[in-house]
Amino acid sequence: MDFVSILTAILTLTAGIGVFLVACTMMSSNLESAASRRLKRLFSKTGDNKWIGVGIGTLGTAAIQSSGAVTVMVIGFVNVGIMSLTQAATIIYGANIGTTVTAQLVALGLSGSNSISTTLLFAAFAGIGAFMMLFAKTDSWKKTGGILTGFGMLFVGLSMMANAMDEFAALESVKLFLAGIRNPLLLVLLGAVITAIIQSSSVMTSIAITMVVTGLISLDQGIYLTMGSNIGSCVVAIIAGITSGVAAKRTAMIHLLFNVLGVVLFLGAALVLGGLSAGEWSFGNIFERLFPAAPQLQLAMFHTVFNVCTMLVALPLTSALVALACKIIKDVPAANSNEPHLYYLDPQMLRTPVVAIRQLKAEVENMAQMAMANYHRSIQDVITLKNAEREQFDQTERQLNYLNRELVHYALLLSNNQLNRFDHQYLVSTIRTVSDLERIGDYAKNIIEYADSLRQQQVSFSEYARDEIEQMSKLIDKLFQACMQAYHKMDMTALGLANQIEDEVDQLTDEMERNHIQRLALGICKPQAGTEYISLAQNSERVGDHLINVAKTIRDLQ
Repeated sequence: MDFVSILTAILTLTAGIGVFLVACTMMSSNLESAASRRLKRLFSKTGDNKWIGVGIGTLGTAAIQSSGAVTVMVIGFVNVGIMSLTQAATIIYGANIGTTVTAQLVALGLSGSNSISTTLLFAAFAGIGAFMMLFAKTDSWKKTGGILTGFGMLFVGLSMMANAMDEFAALESVKLFLAGIRNPLLLVLLGAVITAIIQSSSVMTSIAITMVVTGLISLDQGIYLTMGSNIGSCVVAIIAGITSGVAAKRTAMIHLLFNVLGVVLFLGAALVLGGLSAGEWSFGNIFERLFPAAPQLQLAMFHTVFNVCTMLVALPLTSALVALACKIIKDVPAANSNEPHLYYLDPQMLRTPVVAIRQLKAEVENMAQMAMANYHRSIQDVITLKNAEREQFDQTERQLNYLNRELVHYALLLSNNQLNRFDHQYLVSTIRTVSDLERIGDYAKNIIEYADSLRQQQVSFSEYARDEIEQMSKLIDKLFQACMQAYHKMDMTALGLANQIEDEVDQLTDEMERNHIQRLALGICKPQAGTEYISLAQNSERVGDHLINVAKTIRDLQ
């Protein structure tokens, strides 16, 4: 083989890996987008039953064809306290089983008769899907087309990799070099490093399968490379955990410990098996006998057996793995920083829009709580004139301004992903909602400035006025509870109740203005407080308007 042929083979292999990676991403993102609401419901069903966690992890990964995406979702849930470490561990076990589906698809693709290969039949789905994406009118059909295109491209990339491996198999020097790499530890390390670089255990396993099929490496070599790919796949989780809290880091550590445990167990079993049979038996011999004349199926089945057996061993040891992860990743003393920050989101969640949108909603609801807390602080200050929580008020105001900028930016970044209609519409509404909540903070700031004015003039509201302000505060709080019920649970009944309460707020505002004018005429209230009182009533009424705006966003999401 001349230099041009070698270079062609290298370029073909590189292109094949690239097409395979793009196909995995395309299929995963479209599947995730199409199934996002079902995935949210699926993950919410995680309970204390470990087998349910394994099943959810397996089904979730098989559904979206990405164990990395599922693992990042789990880390996001653990990071905000939605899921315990034990629950996360069982889902990760299942995710490792679910990811073997890709290897089984690859094995199926490399099978077939001499006339038309299965690879070619499946690759044709890329064209079918592309036509669907081009001509489909509805979003659901476009996503279906994207899934089929990704599925077909998977086999286009596989075919290119297989062709490149055939070229390399013709080179005696390459075969001799690869044949010399027999050390199991070195092969495991090589598989882990390559997987860490390309961040896809599916691609590494697929490369190993094509190398075994073309005779470039033995089945035992492919087995050790595949075992190493399981360790390398932890890189995605580790990256997601680095920028998150302690719980998220522990989740990533459990993922790593689980995969290392599996590799150690199987390396030990291989050593014992070889020792007892004087080197005649190995995992390769066993799977060759179980699935004769089908090298692609031999390695794919080992991959599945490896992950299932590791899960069976790890499941009763889950508490010990969690304890070890907690021992390795120690608790960090809480920082006393008052700097504005996000509570539920981090940049890594952008990789999994399903989780990011859910956590974005949590940030919005938290922002709403902050805005209302400042409103109530301002009301208490204007009633008591003690200026007791001014430092906390100013700190929360800075946080609200920060969240206004960051959440809008995050929503825009998320909107660049392939999303279903519901999620896309939610992101559009979120930008308006965040603005409404920031305005509530501004009105609270106006009210606390009225308290400053009263203190400066050394005047205060009358007892009658303070009673009305208290009444307004309670009514606004009642409105807030109804609006949050509507927003959080998409509850149209709660929205109807909120509209009724908002009408009561409007009526009370008019009453406060009329009553205050009468009190001024009777000399009960001082003229210096007149302007502030009427402005306070109007500002409270506008707080109610913005709360209703937040609740009304659910009408566009039905």
